Amino acid sequence: MSREILIRPFSESDWVELWPLLRDTFADGDTYAFDPASSEEAVRHAWITLPQATLVARAPDGQLLGTYYLKPNQTGLGGHVCNCGYVVSPAAQGQGVATRLCEHSQALARQHGFRAMQFNLVVATNTRAVRLWQHLGFSIVGTLPDAFRHARLGYVDAHVMYKPMV
Repeated sequence: MSREILIRPFSESDWVELWPLLRDTFADGDTYAFDPASSEEAVRHAWITLPQATLVARAPDGQLLGTYYLKPNQTGLGGHVCNCGYVVSPAAQGQGVATRLCEHSQALARQHGFRAMQFNLVVATNTRAVRLWQHLGFSIVGTLPDAFRHARLGYVDAHVMYKPMV
């Protein structure tokens, strides 16, 4: 099921809802390498300050559906490849929001002149994400054995996923 969403740049008024979504996602310890006990300041720095762009997705009624950031994966001579991170609210999962966020991020990446997109640490046990990224044209270009310390499963593999944008 796909729903109508508005994707727009982050504004300061979004933080009051965005912080709990990010905090709870990272605290789960099953998809992101953030320390589950990360402070609000540390998460804000990583999700808002460092990226080139941070966007939010909202329903027509204003409900926060998700967010993503866009940033260069590396500096200097590797700066033509971007990296993104996505979080969808639990209430909006399975409704096409992640697909829309990823499609939007690819268009924005092209506008910013990026030639490729790379996901550095896609947790192998996050099979929904792996399938979605593959469906959207990303390839697994490497698997890092035991690279992620899953909160419940212990050490699990993580994939590096890549998609050319040109």
